[in-house]
Amino acid sequence: MSKSGISESAIAAFTASERARFIENNPTSIGLAKRAKANLFNGVPMHWMSDWSMPSPLFVQRAKGARFTDVDGHEYIDFCLGDTGTMFGHSPDPVARAIAEQANNGLTTMLPGEDAVVCGELLAERFGLPYWQVTATATDANRYVLRWARAITKRNVLLVFDGCYHGTVDDVMVRCRDGKTVPRAGLVGQAYDLTQYSRSIPFNDVDALEAALAQGDVCALMCEPAMTNIGMVLPDPGFMQKCRELTLKYGSLLVIDETHTISTGLGGCTRQWDLKPDFFVVGKPIAGGIPCAVFGVTEQVALAMLDVQKTVSEESHGHGHSGMGTTLSANSLAMRCMRVSLEEVMTESAYQHMLPLASGLAQGLRYLFKQHQLNWSVTELGARCEFQFCATSPRTGAQAEAAFHDSLQMALHLYLINRGILITPFHNMTLCCPQTSHADVDRLIGELDNALTTLLAIPGARVIAS
Repeated sequence: MSKSGISESAIAAFTASERARFIENNPTSIGLAKRAKANLFNGVPMHWMSDWSMPSPLFVQRAKGARFTDVDGHEYIDFCLGDTGTMFGHSPDPVARAIAEQANNGLTTMLPGEDAVVCGELLAERFGLPYWQVTATATDANRYVLRWARAITKRNVLLVFDGCYHGTVDDVMVRCRDGKTVPRAGLVGQAYDLTQYSRSIPFNDVDALEAALAQGDVCALMCEPAMTNIGMVLPDPGFMQKCRELTLKYGSLLVIDETHTISTGLGGCTRQWDLKPDFFVVGKPIAGGIPCAVFGVTEQVALAMLDVQKTVSEESHGHGHSGMGTTLSANSLAMRCMRVSLEEVMTESAYQHMLPLASGLAQGLRYLFKQHQLNWSVTELGARCEFQFCATSPRTGAQAEAAFHDSLQMALHLYLINRGILITPFHNMTLCCPQTSHADVDRLIGELDNALTTLLAIPGARVIAS
């Protein structure tokens, strides 16, 4: 039996052939990988880069729009887009010009410029919250929001959904197992018990949500409006509204992290679905790929933050350290790029191109799986879609995780890479950007069709799905 309906023996044979093809076709990347091991831990500058399905990291020479070229000269259609970091395309022309212009006008001063003022105005208009702060990453933004939430409510417990993703904030690294909160597996160097002040519950479970909030010790519910990192999980109708209703009822704050779900449309789910968070977070693509993130707050929260600042200042005699901020946060380059991105890149016309393409891709994938008699599902969220090895789209993180078939996912990804197509690693997610074309979408569907035809032709490939 198999989760996906495809046998491990067939996947192994298929993978062996694709690994050999990759090694033959990428001598320069493989040579750089060997050289990198002398000075880069695991041969890469950031360890996630060694976790792809390839026998060796793929080294990139250039990226522009919906494509990149590797050091061996192969061109790829990119449906990963830096795992959302370049959701609106690699090096958009307005951002590239802004970088060149700002390079001669100062990169960081730890002082604001006019761009900061304009960014605040644009963010308020785009997302509906009046006050904003800028950080270097969405992880930082979530970490600082959590500090503010604890200080404002005078409560310590953070509530998250099982399988959530909010960067590498320590407090979110928990899972829900048999109704109990446990530390997430695989954490390195974890010195204290995360379950003391963090609580994890299933997504789309209103009863569990109310039970967790009713304990009266939750400072905030931090959530994505749709889960995106454990496989895509959409909210049940009315669930996000219930999150708002119950957090208000029990005196907890609502934090909505749209770093991935900004793919939904202009203003993200918060604007498209008329959500009403106390805090709003977005990072990754907000400055066109330059490290930058923001968090916004309501008028009421801003007033509470001022009260906290006043109290802390009095207690520390004005010499305290908030535990928030980094020297390069809101630097001049990031602010310039964010302004240009909001004004000229993350536009309504961009979404009008991206969303229909992604919808067409999702329809094509559903038809493809039906033709191959594979009981797999496809989940959509604006410009983002994902196929999962289960009959119906999951409703919880646990259900999404249960549909993982890692060896199959990695085999299919490697096949696509060998034919010039990249989708997001670790799961089967795609993004369409303003430069993605209908021909690009057709090519992805066609190559995946070829992959499945080849794989399913291997003797013994089909088995009963578990």
